[in-house]
Amino acid sequence: MQEEQYEKVELAVSAGEANARALAFVLPILVLYITPYVLLWPEQFSLYALEQFFRDNGLRSLLFPLVLVLVFVVGAVVHELLHGLTWASFCKRGFKSIAYGVHWRHLAPYCHCKEVLPLRPYVLGGLMPGLVMGLLPALAGLLIGHLMLFLFGLFFSLAASGDLLVLWMLRHAKATDQVQDHPEKIGCYIYRKQV
Repeated sequence: MQEEQYEKVELAVSAGEANARALAFVLPILVLYITPYVLLWPEQFSLYALEQFFRDNGLRSLLFPLVLVLVFVVGAVVHELLHGLTWASFCKRGFKSIAYGVHWRHLAPYCHCKEVLPLRPYVLGGLMPGLVMGLLPALAGLLIGHLMLFLFGLFFSLAASGDLLVLWMLRHAKATDQVQDHPEKIGCYIYRKQV
């Protein structure tokens, strides 16, 4: 790609601003997920069901907060790996073009693709964690009435709200645009061929 033939546009925000803006996706996700689950499986939210849960699990229920922390930590790593696996499959240099790390100030793990990609592969890499760890498990849990699977999917859909923010910023991009992950901020650069 010869950069002088392209117009370069930055679509990025700081990590702190991204966290604040991503909150706009939280309420719609909660409503879109929880409403159908409660309508399809109302008996799971009765006082009897809650008592039965604690009766069945006894002291094990005290370990659930620790299990949730473990799921969150391992899930955050898998989330970023899914970005990297997807983007690397479209990169000329494969995994050599992928970098992982943590923005410690915001406790935000990240995956960074160093290569310029066509719009569709970039978007696919952005969607993959929310789809694989969020939407699909939530839909499966909804269909079979498995609350834990549904909550897993709901949680990781919410965790993908930062990715949704970046994809929202790309909503006006053209199919012919090239995209490069931003090296320091949440977002990307768009390279649009000049006419």
